[in-house]
Amino acid sequence: MINNISNVDMHMQQMAVAKTMTSTVGMSMPPILGFKTPALKGKADLRVKKFKRSDGIIIAGEIDDDYVDIIEEDEDSGNNAGFMPSRGFSFVNLLPPKKRTKYLKDCYIIDYIQSPQVRCGMGTEAIKGLAEKAMFDPKIQGRIVTYSAPVCRESSPALFFYKLGFRFMDPQANERMKDCLIKNIPDLPPQTGMMYLPRTYLNKLLHYGELF
Repeated sequence: MINNISNVDMHMQQMAVAKTMTSTVGMSMPPILGFKTPALKGKADLRVKKFKRSDGIIIAGEIDDDYVDIIEEDEDSGNNAGFMPSRGFSFVNLLPPKKRTKYLKDCYIIDYIQSPQVRCGMGTEAIKGLAEKAMFDPKIQGRIVTYSAPVCRESSPALFFYKLGFRFMDPQANERMKDCLIKNIPDLPPQTGMMYLPRTYLNKLLHYGELF
């Protein structure tokens, strides 16, 4: 399941008396009568995989250069391609046309994220933690991608990722996301496709509480 962002009702019971806790020196702390333990905040369920450059994943669309290796390859590799006789006794070597192929570099891909509560920041905190991990990974170097696919007709993760800085590789899809935020309207019909986190937005995401 990819990007299954949905709301799950979770009710945490509060205890009238705190449980006995163990200190760092191994001694038990007595219960504090009349003290209510605050409800646990919980965490979003985030599942991440790795794409490797050796996987040979070809990217079609607009993406930052630091996400891809751009390789020039021959469009026609057949035998005798590029040779034609000239009027003289020699052959003219015509180089076959080249194509520029974008291969995705090592990166993390968000495969699944689900928060137990809505609009509580758990999903954002999970993505921020992944962004920090990606930034300090020498092979990943901050690269994160995901695939926006609607869970149902009324639900799409695209706006959630867009608010965090992720961008589609289709400029028109990004304009649609921007328009939805300005007009405060849902993303319907939902935009689908691969999204990535540009380095400029990665740095902003790492600053706690900063909106963009």
